[in-house]
Amino acid sequence: MENEDEDLSADWGAALAEQKGGDMDDLAAEWGAALEEQGVENADAVAAQWAAMIDDNDGELDQTSRGADRVLNQEEIDNLLGFNLDDHFASDQSGIRALVNSALVSYERLPMLEIVFDRLVRETTTSLRNFTSDNVEVSLDSISSVRFGDYLNSIPLPAILSVFKAEQWDNYGLVTVDSSLIYSIIDVLLGGGRGTTAIRVEGRPYTTIEMNLVRRMIEILLADAAKAFAPLTQIDFTLERLETNPRFAPISRPANACILVQFRVDMEDRGGKIEMLLPYATIEPIRHLLLQMIMGEKFGRDTIWEGHLATEIFHAGIAVDAVMCEEDLPLSMVLDLEVGQTLVFNVSPQDPIAVKCGSVHLTTGHIGRLGEKVSVKVNRPLRRPRMTLAAFERAVQKELEQT
Repeated sequence: MENEDEDLSADWGAALAEQKGGDMDDLAAEWGAALEEQGVENADAVAAQWAAMIDDNDGELDQTSRGADRVLNQEEIDNLLGFNLDDHFASDQSGIRALVNSALVSYERLPMLEIVFDRLVRETTTSLRNFTSDNVEVSLDSISSVRFGDYLNSIPLPAILSVFKAEQWDNYGLVTVDSSLIYSIIDVLLGGGRGTTAIRVEGRPYTTIEMNLVRRMIEILLADAAKAFAPLTQIDFTLERLETNPRFAPISRPANACILVQFRVDMEDRGGKIEMLLPYATIEPIRHLLLQMIMGEKFGRDTIWEGHLATEIFHAGIAVDAVMCEEDLPLSMVLDLEVGQTLVFNVSPQDPIAVKCGSVHLTTGHIGRLGEKVSVKVNRPLRRPRMTLAAFERAVQKELEQT
């Protein structure tokens, strides 16, 4: 009898799977009738229980299948990867993008850089106009932070990469000139006609004449960059070498963060791009200057408050002691002192006395009387401190640079 019940249960499960969308009450009634024919007691209750169990199992299977086959929408994908536009404009990065860019520092933390590069644009525009005798317009495209290895892999070839050294900072930088600007500047310098597009010759290395002309343009750019940094610090940029293969221009580790500045050079209908790459290690010596919001800003110093503080200090009252004699006595003698006992000091009325403020020796003088009061006549000028205000400020600045 038990074997027959198990066979019937299997048949009813198969029937339910085929009639999944049917009426569960009708199916329970049919199963109850079939059970009564087999002589099973409480057939209606057993059939209803089986129907409810299978219904619950179908619901769980539907939910499971929906969770496994569920497709994420674009907003959920952006949030998972960290590419939310609102967060991007708010400079709040998350997800995979936060992990990838965790080592980069935004150039916006160095506000003086943008002023320096704006000055560089003006200087370079004038210099290239004099160099080419043509109408040249230089514009600043973008300032961004990149990893050095990623930048080298993204350089479109052919191009000329120039490695330069910042002498006072004792580090290196990179200037990249793309092929469009190379052929445009060569065409202009060698008398190419106006309104014609520069011809690009592919599949051959740059000639000596082309390299020398581009070298001269890069030297002009580096000279203008030194002028742009002049209001902040004295710096000399020296061109080290020219390369055409990015693998031969490593100036930093691939994972190090760098500042990438992109310039656009237009000569009527010709032109191209110049990119200047400065590792953060290169500009670290002047980082405290680049943090300024305006040129010449001094952090932590207010001349008005400084003058007010100096005035109040000069009007402050201090206690000055006139010390006639100081002598060291053993503790046993001090403990044996009695009322009426006389202490003899090895000084005379004509000997000078010391004028002190606390433990600081100020000057010397002679004691006397002025009217009804005891007075001291100062014989020597006050002893000047060895540490001046300028020396103190230099010492503090040196400590800040070391930390």
